[in-house]
Amino acid sequence: MHIRTPLTARLGIQHPVMLAPMDLVADANLTAAVSVCGGLGILGGGYGEAQWLTRELDRLSNHEVPFGVGFITWSLARQPHLLDLVLERKPVAVMLSFGSPDPFVDRIKAAGVNAICQVQSLALAKEAVAVGADVVVAQGTEGGGHGASRGLCSLLPEIVDAVGDRALVVAAGGLADGRGLAAALTLGATGVLMGTRFYASREAAGAEAAKERIRAATGDDAIRSIVFDISRKNVWPAPFTGRCLRNHHLDAWLGKELELLRCQEIESAKYTAARSEGNFEIAAVIAGESSGLIKDVPPVREIIERTVFDAARLLQEGPPQVQVLN
Repeated sequence: MHIRTPLTARLGIQHPVMLAPMDLVADANLTAAVSVCGGLGILGGGYGEAQWLTRELDRLSNHEVPFGVGFITWSLARQPHLLDLVLERKPVAVMLSFGSPDPFVDRIKAAGVNAICQVQSLALAKEAVAVGADVVVAQGTEGGGHGASRGLCSLLPEIVDAVGDRALVVAAGGLADGRGLAAALTLGATGVLMGTRFYASREAAGAEAAKERIRAATGDDAIRSIVFDISRKNVWPAPFTGRCLRNHHLDAWLGKELELLRCQEIESAKYTAARSEGNFEIAAVIAGESSGLIKDVPPVREIIERTVFDAARLLQEGPPQVQVLN
């Protein structure tokens, strides 16, 4: 089955499904896998390590598939030359998240590339449209990693209503299956951006132990806090906090963030060692509430095909327990 939307037409893709540009996890291998299977893979440019970015872009060029690149906007502002490095590779899109897109959107569009802006509030959506964003990603607080406080169910249609026909709207946060895709389309989105679901895939760059934790978790295990940011000495600007899965380290320090700051040097050393050792009782598995919907770690192709098939069936037939009467 296929679902055609304005997003698939604009990006030249088969399915209205995009890969969230997860730092390190969304490498060239995962990005290419999503694109090969008809979605849009978006490389995780993250904080902008030039050597890593160049290597992964080189690897992507071998696949000859459409792709995007995502940046943390406030970090890109510190090294704006990285945008030129990416635009030289002719991506389909560049995605900006967390910070004002104003300094970059014109450069992206002048290169003939789609500008995607991820937002967490109505005000940010209006700003993105005002500076010329082609696609606005409405990110609900349910998502893994950094985000804000608005839930997707009300944020998405509010942004759809405000944006109108000035930009396409995509949903993100807590989406992992066909039900989420069908619901997002019903609420006015033209597609979805999924992170945690693709993290728990065979092609993702994450450790197998981390993927298994996602598979075994419930949505209640995905907690939003600043604990892991303090622990890795990388506290983000307000209002952004990070969502990750519960572990011994988070349980020990949640609600004790000021004390953690006082112990930061000691705890940071433990955290760094745990990351290198793959000890996820201390190191964070960055994942969202959709962990509770994930029961396997399949190939990307299976994830996309299941998601689209189930969404198409729901959109055609409606939910089985609902009867519409005249």
